[in-house]
Amino acid sequence: MKKITVKKLIEFREKKSDRTKITFINNLNKEIKKSDDDSGGDYWISCLSAIRNTFKDENLELLDEKINTLHEKFNSTNIKKNQLQFQRNIDIINSFKDFNINNLKPNTKLTFLKQPKIYSILNIKGLPIEAKPCHIYSFSLNESNEVAGIWFIAKLGGFNKSELAMFTDILYRYLYMHYSKDFFVNPDYCIAVDLFNGQEINYTEIQNGNIPILIETTINDIKKINI
Repeated sequence: MKKITVKKLIEFREKKSDRTKITFINNLNKEIKKSDDDSGGDYWISCLSAIRNTFKDENLELLDEKINTLHEKFNSTNIKKNQLQFQRNIDIINSFKDFNINNLKPNTKLTFLKQPKIYSILNIKGLPIEAKPCHIYSFSLNESNEVAGIWFIAKLGGFNKSELAMFTDILYRYLYMHYSKDFFVNPDYCIAVDLFNGQEINYTEIQNGNIPILIETTINDIKKINI
């Protein structure tokens, strides 16, 4: 098994019977690639790239520029499937305009950090879990050198809070594993954002016990099947 994305962990949890769970794991082991048109990164690449850039540059005009580009693509094709994809990306961007970006990061100067490719796989209980947050950044707060990150996720239908918290959990583990020697990992700004439903969860909510931790139990269930 090469790697498991958080979305795949969530898909595994959605399986109701042992038989479907076993089939799912077998497909992962065989590296069978399923069609992911409604939830994959490529499907949502237009809105994700625009939102990532807007968060970093604090330039809301980038959202309108991307919407105009997507409208042009929509009007240049008669393929309904492509039009639907463009419209869904437009809808996500329009919804993001209602977000207060300032609430997603500290009110201070941020230094965006590189994310080496070798950092993207976390070994958790012997399983390779993929972590690809959108941005990692450092900042100073009350004379403390701190690090935080943001992970924007898009999926048709979105996620419930427990599922979204799985992204937050992996993001925090990523930050702690790779940056905690030099920085304090600030849980308030370790945030995963569900762009479809317009909700966000930070790691402090998990620490306070407001949301259940599902990563460990999910991995344990996979390992039982994958023995």
